[in-house]
Amino acid sequence: MPDIRQNFSLSRSKPSLRLRSAIAALALAWPGIAYAQPQIVPPAPPGAETTPADFSDLAERLSSAVVNISTSQTLRQDPARGPQNIPQLPEDSPLQDFFDEFLDRGDGTPRRITSLGSGFIIDNEGYVVTNNHVIEGADEISVILNDGVTTLPAELIGTDEKTDLALLRVDSATPLPSAIFGDSDSARVGQWVVAIGNPFGLGGTVTAGIISARNRYINAGDYDDFIQTDASINRGNSGGPLFNMRGEVIGVNSAIYSPTGGSVGIGFAIPSNEVRHVIAQLKDTGVVSRGMIGVRIQSVSAEIAASLDLANTRGALVSGVTEGGPAAAAGIQEGDVIISFDGRAVQDDRTLPRIVAETEVGTRVPVEVVRNGQTRTLEVMVARLPDEVVAANDNDPLPESNAAEDSFRLGLTLEPLNDDARARYDLDALVEGVLVVDVDINGPLGDKVMPGDVLVEVAREVVRTPEDVEAKIDTELAAGRGAVLLLISRDGEQSYLGVRIAPR
Repeated sequence: MPDIRQNFSLSRSKPSLRLRSAIAALALAWPGIAYAQPQIVPPAPPGAETTPADFSDLAERLSSAVVNISTSQTLRQDPARGPQNIPQLPEDSPLQDFFDEFLDRGDGTPRRITSLGSGFIIDNEGYVVTNNHVIEGADEISVILNDGVTTLPAELIGTDEKTDLALLRVDSATPLPSAIFGDSDSARVGQWVVAIGNPFGLGGTVTAGIISARNRYINAGDYDDFIQTDASINRGNSGGPLFNMRGEVIGVNSAIYSPTGGSVGIGFAIPSNEVRHVIAQLKDTGVVSRGMIGVRIQSVSAEIAASLDLANTRGALVSGVTEGGPAAAAGIQEGDVIISFDGRAVQDDRTLPRIVAETEVGTRVPVEVVRNGQTRTLEVMVARLPDEVVAANDNDPLPESNAAEDSFRLGLTLEPLNDDARARYDLDALVEGVLVVDVDINGPLGDKVMPGDVLVEVAREVVRTPEDVEAKIDTELAAGRGAVLLLISRDGEQSYLGVRIAPR
């Protein structure tokens, strides 16, 4: 029964019949139900989201557009090769006994299993939204309407694993109830919401709560931006809608935090505005194309902000630029802080990937960056995000030296790079800088740097020797700065660190 994820522990890329934890789902929003196409009940006017005496009218109006998703899959076991296509289940899964029995038999007999989830109809053409993990790996997909009787075979139009979204389509002899998108950006913490779905296969179930938080990151993927709610959500609610009091879907229930497997009042839904973008592409082409500009980014810590003379920690710090990529062509450099993209504010390093991904491929957009304390605007051509983005490095020859020297103010023992050092720490031949060979755990970088790291830059300037490092620190102190920006290379990835420094 592939539905709501628990504890956010399993990968989104695993098949849907594996009861995984915390997979990002998506949200569609719709203001009302239409029983005769194309009549869609209009939303309530702005300001009408008052708390009702009860939720009965809302539930009656909206439930008919919510459907159950039933999938089936054949499992086969080759006695000579062992289990094939066996889903990996989390602890305490209700299907674990079945799989244990199936594996114990070992006779190679195919077994048919089914699973249940939720979904909802988004237009009168029969398009249905659900989670990718609900239908992933299924041989057959059926949509069961709210009457609990009518079952329609579903065609899979497209899926998007990165957002755990799937689009289905059904044909019906009679008009189907449908709904339209709402604006998840207008959702506010504390507002009432209603969740409708198919928990534990029980059928249409309505629960109510409030929006507990917005913009939640649960480490489910690059595009995490969940709405958190305390409306009761359980296994089987995956793919079901989260409504506001106007009858609009502002989220799709997808993940829960639960030590026990049941609802503890912490559920998550992907905002409808994100779904709107993905669903439109799935409907048009069956696939999702995302934008990219070719940068690696990281957050701006208080120490980094101080070292760059920034007034706050807003923005995304560029820690690497892909050679030949759109950002490089536009003049974006390592150490730039991107604070705006295409007119949209970049609050942090999690905001930028979502904004870029939603930008139409092939368009030129303004990008506002802070460099050396000055704000400038560059124009970037957005490219299509490939399956894997590789950033290249172009480095100079390395000095030959083996003398170690302590940088007391950083709490590091440093050594210039040479062939022996590269072999000792298995460093790439292209990495250049000063090698960290020891770290004072009580020093300012004790929990941030480790032996084998390479110090590439200090205060935006390349360093080759321990003496270069100390000289740059002296220069920063002389300029009245109490923090210095370091560029560190580890396992082929570069990142910036800000560290507060004191005189000798």
